Amino acid sequence: MSVQFGVHTGLQHTSIAELRELWARIEDLGFDWISIWDHFYAADNSGSPHSLEAIASHTALAASTTRVTCGSLVYSAGYRHPAVLANAMATLDHLSDGRVTLGLGAGWLDAEYRAYGLDFPKAPVRLAQLEEGVQCIRGLLTRPRTTFTGEHFTLTDAQCEPKPVQPRLPIWIGGGGERVTLRLAAQYADGWNVPFVDPRQFARKVGVLADFCGRVQRDPASITRSVNVPLAWDDTALQTQFADMAPFVRPSTLTGSTQEVIDKVGAYRDAGADWVIVALRAPFDGEGLERFAAEVMPAFA
Repeated sequence: MSVQFGVHTGLQHTSIAELRELWARIEDLGFDWISIWDHFYAADNSGSPHSLEAIASHTALAASTTRVTCGSLVYSAGYRHPAVLANAMATLDHLSDGRVTLGLGAGWLDAEYRAYGLDFPKAPVRLAQLEEGVQCIRGLLTRPRTTFTGEHFTLTDAQCEPKPVQPRLPIWIGGGGERVTLRLAAQYADGWNVPFVDPRQFARKVGVLADFCGRVQRDPASITRSVNVPLAWDDTALQTQFADMAPFVRPSTLTGSTQEVIDKVGAYRDAGADWVIVALRAPFDGEGLERFAAEVMPAFA
């Protein structure tokens, strides 16, 4: 079983100029995926408001690259009406010549919701918003007209034109919840992503996803399975990127010797990962990424 490699580039404490340089480097190194996140504040416990906006950054990514898939991990279903997001992604797919993948999630960073006066309901409501949102977006991106009546979103004979370049722009569901999120992935998604779980946890969640696929009579192999993991060759690099989140993400981190990193990537592959996506935060470790491309990726060619 093969595995593909990508890089998830955080948008906090950085600039578009720095990101453009990083994205070019990633593409030159042979990675096949680059993604951005969707936050208004830094995605940690610092409370820092320094984070570039997602759709604008996604646009810059699409315009700055020529080959890689331009993904999102993940847009929050509670930040924008699904029609706004669908139209943005359709246009982005034209800008990128058909290289966009749309990741969707339920949202989790309550501090930024509170700061901007956005409603942050309990998880069941946010997951219901996600379920309705993915149906609305799928309809808008694929059907001539879409009508949808839900508790949170409504479409009436709605159109999204022009359609994306891709006949079916991939929609991924992000998150690891084993009662609802994985059910939604099985029912609606082309792909699934989960961050910061170790190989054993990832294997268990792959099994849960397969069980939900069985309930809806779907082949689990039709869903692209991916994991986001930090790359930090030593503990100093991990602490520099993730600060007080380091203890939480350490079990999933690719770290140690080259062989140890190869073995861990292999463990994710054996657990069912189609993609291993390296999660980078500023200050970006370009040399560490180059080492990964030179010493680890060839082991899976």
